[in-house]
Amino acid sequence: MNRKELYTIAIDWFAKQGWKPFPFQKKTWKAFLEGKHGLLNAPTGSGKTYALWFPIVLNYIKSNPEYKTNKKKGLKAIWITPLRALSQEIKQAAERVANDLDTQLTVGIRSGDTPQKERAAQKRNPPDLLITTPESLQLFLASKDYQKLFKDCSAIVIDEWHELFGTKRGVQMELALSRLKTVAPKLKIWGISATIGNLDQAREVLLGPDSKAFQNSVLVKANIKKNIKVASIIPDKMETFPWRGHLGIHLLDEVIPIIRNSKTTLLFTNTRSQCEIWFQRILERYPEFAGEFAMHHSSINKETRLWVEQAIRAETLKAVVCTSSLDLGVDFAPVETIIQIGGPKGVARFLQRAGRSGHRPGAVSVIYFLPTHAIELVEASALQQAVKKQAVEDRIPYLNSFDVLIQYLTSLAVSGGFYPEEIFPEVKQTFCFQSITQDQWSWMLQFITVGSQSLQNYDEYKKVEVAEDGRFFIQSRAVAMRHRLQIGTIVGDAVLSVRYQKGGYIGSIEEYFVSKLTRGDVFTFAGKNLEFIRIKDMQVHVKNSTKKTNRVPSWSGGRMTLSAQMSELLRAELYQASAGNLYSRELKSLKHIFKQQQVESIIPSNQELLIETFETREGHHMVIYPFEGRFVHEAMGSLLAYRISLLSPITFSLAFNDYGFELLSDHAVDIQQVLDNELFSPDHLLDDLQKSLNATEMARRKFRDIAVISGMVFTGYPHKMIKMKHLQSNSQLLFDVFRDYEADNILFQQAFRETFEHQLEEGRLRIALERIEAQQIVWKHCEKATPFSFPIITDRLREKLSSEKLEDRIRRMTAKLMRR
Repeated sequence: MNRKELYTIAIDWFAKQGWKPFPFQKKTWKAFLEGKHGLLNAPTGSGKTYALWFPIVLNYIKSNPEYKTNKKKGLKAIWITPLRALSQEIKQAAERVANDLDTQLTVGIRSGDTPQKERAAQKRNPPDLLITTPESLQLFLASKDYQKLFKDCSAIVIDEWHELFGTKRGVQMELALSRLKTVAPKLKIWGISATIGNLDQAREVLLGPDSKAFQNSVLVKANIKKNIKVASIIPDKMETFPWRGHLGIHLLDEVIPIIRNSKTTLLFTNTRSQCEIWFQRILERYPEFAGEFAMHHSSINKETRLWVEQAIRAETLKAVVCTSSLDLGVDFAPVETIIQIGGPKGVARFLQRAGRSGHRPGAVSVIYFLPTHAIELVEASALQQAVKKQAVEDRIPYLNSFDVLIQYLTSLAVSGGFYPEEIFPEVKQTFCFQSITQDQWSWMLQFITVGSQSLQNYDEYKKVEVAEDGRFFIQSRAVAMRHRLQIGTIVGDAVLSVRYQKGGYIGSIEEYFVSKLTRGDVFTFAGKNLEFIRIKDMQVHVKNSTKKTNRVPSWSGGRMTLSAQMSELLRAELYQASAGNLYSRELKSLKHIFKQQQVESIIPSNQELLIETFETREGHHMVIYPFEGRFVHEAMGSLLAYRISLLSPITFSLAFNDYGFELLSDHAVDIQQVLDNELFSPDHLLDDLQKSLNATEMARRKFRDIAVISGMVFTGYPHKMIKMKHLQSNSQLLFDVFRDYEADNILFQQAFRETFEHQLEEGRLRIALERIEAQQIVWKHCEKATPFSFPIITDRLREKLSSEKLEDRIRRMTAKLMRR
């Protein structure tokens, strides 16, 4: 069957559905059937799944003319999804194509949710088309005879590549692909990505920079202009001195008419805690929504999440309060409206969420922006510019993630063994390990066989044995089992399941939150008020409670930072305000705040960095506004405090948000001395950062993750997980050993490198300092706190006061400032 006949099959199928294929779908079919690898850039809801399932099935038809009567056994294609929740959608699309074309192809899902019985059946008789996750693919590579399973595989698709790219899960995927290229010579590799700033690099990381696959690859862009309408919810009356969280719930009544006028609404929050609070408050104030309202986040049990997703499809729910758990691919055609609560902190995330509305080709996406404090309306104005310019962030790929490489080599050793001379060239072809040296490779091999220099006397680190012919393998069944249990790169705080006393599973929360509860304490979770009874076998036992509570679980990762792209757009909006150009509805609504800021201080232009100083009963405040995001401000604040202390002994407390940071001290700072000594210089940045931030302590925390991923510490068996404090102490012990006796240990050094590159965003901090060096520094000595500084001051108070006391304190502070 020639290519033209194959295209006709696909086009006829589309016609039967009343559809017409998009040009990008046809381009993808053509490139795939010509034997090319590639990356498809397409927005959510544009038909990207059919862009790749079709050529996979058509390629099978081409290779098997008797496909209707004589089906070849064995795995033919793999579809990787980063979220298990997406598997059913992808399976339905694959089955629809395979069944409608009479191919007899079977479709299977393999993930952490797949029952053991089904896994065993898949092992005996693999499905033709397999949908799985990066972690499950690694488990296949850790299985005996995996080469036989994959040898006839003709395609692998990595969906939502933008979610994996720039993470250790992405590195895990790079290594798996490097092996599959050798094992399955006919394999075509394709990624699907939403828009990111560095798409060409995303393709390079996916395929390997110097590989034959990259040289024979294409980048296909959908070029579907998504019509996104951004509508900000602006209150009639706004405070002049804004603070975080104050506006959010106060605008709840503005949200209800929007929900009532829409078939289905998704309310996106940035954190799971915020999600819980909004769900609870809406039902408290509008009990008539009970039964029509639901909540969706990743810590709620799977059955509830699936029920919510199905209910949205069936249009039986009026609204869902959710987090990023509904950002990706799940197909909800009926969703009419999106409400974003608080700044999304990134353009790509905002566009992804906007795309959930009007989730059909050609439909208009409506997204309402609800600020949690007034200054966030500047972000809303900036996002409108981002939509116009299609300005999205780059993703920064990981380099030399040696902990992931050690885990991968151990997986290969479990599967029956590997020969280093065969695997090294494959590893070196990946983007992450393109610069790995022979010495580093030898160190890795030594580490998995005898442990590092300071661990070689301990048998527990001697996992891998070497056969006479040079094959590296694992003999011990106990070591193999422990390794398989720990495959993966997602390391968070220890998670405990929450269950009713009689056994019903509700969801999962982190050990850190539970450790602060005592028997009888009530907290809100999964939309219920629950009374804490006890912890038993890594389970939190609870019962329903009628008591009211403000206590909501908090999860790590709860505080997000502005992306570099978002920071740049935000600064551009403020520069417009500085010039008096309040061109957008959002900027006009902040006119009174900008006016007060100009009275008390200034709004900096693009040529200026603003420093404000003022004095209160708390002490001497110095507030600096780089508008670079909270992570950069945390590092810059610590750096500046350290450099000032070198000029004269002084102690600071530090507070920061996405717009700036505050240094508070008992003594006034000689600002002129600060300016004369070029304290914002990027020179000696790394050295000064190490001294200012207690980088060793930060690296120690980072090392815990590296120790878990590399298998140096074991996290435990199912239902018998090792407590987080024990994991921490085990990894700290190793960290201290390496620091004192083996400072050149590659994993020890990696902890510091990742701390600076990924946690402190050292590269972005350096660029910010270089920008500041070229600006004029404007120092304003103010009589009192300004509208710009007020959110930073109140954020610091939030850490010390309960929510009721905080509101009272801020009300008094605001009244005092307004009286003046």
